[in-house]
Amino acid sequence: MAAPQRFTSLAGALCALAGEGTKIEKTSRIFGGDINEAYGLTLTGGRQIFMKSNTKENLSFFAAEAEGLNAITGTKTIGTPKILGIGTDEDRGSFSFLLMEFIHGKSRRADYWEELAGQLANMHRASTAGLVTNGKYGFFCDNFIGRRRQINTGYDSWTSFFRECRLEPQFQDASRYFDGQDRKKIIRFLDHLDEILVEPEQPSLLHGDLWGGNVIAGNDGRAWLIDPAVYVGHAEADLAMTELFGGFSPTFYDAYKGALPLQPGYERRRDVYNLYHLLNHLNMFGRTYLPEVKHIVGRMRE
Repeated sequence: MAAPQRFTSLAGALCALAGEGTKIEKTSRIFGGDINEAYGLTLTGGRQIFMKSNTKENLSFFAAEAEGLNAITGTKTIGTPKILGIGTDEDRGSFSFLLMEFIHGKSRRADYWEELAGQLANMHRASTAGLVTNGKYGFFCDNFIGRRRQINTGYDSWTSFFRECRLEPQFQDASRYFDGQDRKKIIRFLDHLDEILVEPEQPSLLHGDLWGGNVIAGNDGRAWLIDPAVYVGHAEADLAMTELFGGFSPTFYDAYKGALPLQPGYERRRDVYNLYHLLNHLNMFGRTYLPEVKHIVGRMRE
């Protein structure tokens, strides 16, 4: 998998991508994210590209995003924006940037949800060879879930990976929210995680942060994936995330289950997978998410 091209200035990147003398004719701020700034850039000659920017020190955000999008693209199953390059710029204020093709977006096709389900199922069936270092589950590098680091150390057991690389780090970072009785429940919950989770029939490449805001209508009217937090795991962890913040169309779920049937007991495991994201939100945004975290931990050990 080719690493994204790196540049030492935005001006140099634009010239490399669109020809010598290329400049930015118009900059349009695009709102929606809470981590990076985003812009539509109109270049000399009218070409449009999309740019995310952050502080120079946060170039690793963009390197990880590019690796994730490249991994998804490598499955040849579903659309993602083309990565044009990443880099840092000292001339225009010392910042890091990620350049991608500009998605104008079109109206969704009539079969948008059915096709998304089939494409996602195909991505989950695609080979994960070469994506994990020293194991079946994880990824070849750490990345980010939101603005927090996501650990992707390789494991041969899905349950062990999810316990030690997903739940335990989040619980540790959220320890200030829990009293002694809570901590006892958490320990029991983690100790008995293998009674709840199951090993998948095959490892799957996951988007990793698959809520509605990270699926958009592409220039072809089909569903495209953006802002991944990829790793190799159990396909149902992606499906669970789609249900956490509002859910997708019922048509999507019917089509997905028809294309890739779920193992029995998914409904119980769904909350465990989403506990990871709720803990991450607790650690990023505060105690609004604490009651649901405690509810899931308590209910799973009843």
